[in-house]
Amino acid sequence: MHSTSSEDSGKVGSGRKKIVLAYSGGLDTSVAIKWLEDRYDLDVVAVSIDVGQPGDMVANIERAKSIGAVSAYAIDARKEFVDEYIWPALKANALYQGVYPLSTAIARPLIAKVLVDVARKEGAHFIAHGCTAKGNDQVRFDVSIGALAPDLGIIAPMREWVMTREEEIEYARQNGIPVPVKKACPYSVDENLWGRSCECGVLEDASVEPPEDAREWTVSPQEAPDRPTYVEIGFEKGVPVSLDGERLDGIELIVRLNKLAGSNGVGRIDHVEDRLVGIKSRETYECPAAVTLIKAHQSLEGLVLTKDVLSYKKGAEQRYSELAYDGHWFSPLREALDAFMDKTQEFVTGTVRMKLYKGNADVVGRASPYSLYNEGLATYAQGDEFDHTSAKGFIYVWGLPLRTATLAYRTDGQGSERTV
Repeated sequence: MHSTSSEDSGKVGSGRKKIVLAYSGGLDTSVAIKWLEDRYDLDVVAVSIDVGQPGDMVANIERAKSIGAVSAYAIDARKEFVDEYIWPALKANALYQGVYPLSTAIARPLIAKVLVDVARKEGAHFIAHGCTAKGNDQVRFDVSIGALAPDLGIIAPMREWVMTREEEIEYARQNGIPVPVKKACPYSVDENLWGRSCECGVLEDASVEPPEDAREWTVSPQEAPDRPTYVEIGFEKGVPVSLDGERLDGIELIVRLNKLAGSNGVGRIDHVEDRLVGIKSRETYECPAAVTLIKAHQSLEGLVLTKDVLSYKKGAEQRYSELAYDGHWFSPLREALDAFMDKTQEFVTGTVRMKLYKGNADVVGRASPYSLYNEGLATYAQGDEFDHTSAKGFIYVWGLPLRTATLAYRTDGQGSERTV
């Protein structure tokens, strides 16, 4: 994890306690710097964390300093995000309610961890974030911070200071806070390497098809190329390591696959999900790489894992996804499930060929040195190695408990007949 810090020595040493603010560079967290100083008499340390979202981290910390932050950090956490959060989630085929690849959910605990690390370095007593009272992210931040540093206080300005955008802009004007200029957008958007979420505006009507202007990472399937794109994904112990035979680091592999799959309309998700705070929420996502990699990974597991492991793992995957969604990433149970997932991945090595076409990502081939698929046993053609004479005895033993129960429970007076 790489960090860049900037400190204004003229503002250090005020004697006030410090608070570390998760700083996005946007309007909410920009006005929060001044508000935290005024409301709580705290020195603000602004931290911008790169998990693959757009924006200029260096410009962010300069803006934070100009507003009044006593110091500011720009931290590149993309590699840690991939290695310690995305790949473990992929090993678990993590999909909340079987649909959502948890792109935002698994980034929040990482951001919380970085905030705690900076707080320790700066000797801060508090951490602040810009989450609102209706969303899941406030829970993920608060619970993660509490799990890592229960001694630190947490302040969420947007929970205490509920203002409209117009009121925030007026507050910024009155206090000389530069308002970030950006393209007007009717949606609330969050992006990182693993996906893009989009909500609010017309999307709040669950009966309305998401308009094209709500999408940025994917083309409309109708506008996607008329010829399919094929890509071969290489895995080692459950982790993607190559595309079409070219070994890539995790960041580059995800970035390339987002572009490749997105250009074929793959990864669009329209989901009414159950938020942790008790609200059903209509969410739209674009997760081209995540959708493609999870399908490929599931297919490779189907080739190399035994039936009982696959069956048991399904239940563990669901629980894993719920823990991640609900903000319990740093729980003992999630850590224990990671150990289980890692054990199941020992032989999940091989290649999967994916066909990307008009919004679909289909598995069209898979191979592994640990494949449990035996063509000699599966074939109906010449070379069949299956012992056909064993079938009758197997069926007799397999069905014997049911036949025995049926004879024992008969009420037609024929129960004493034990012809088996």
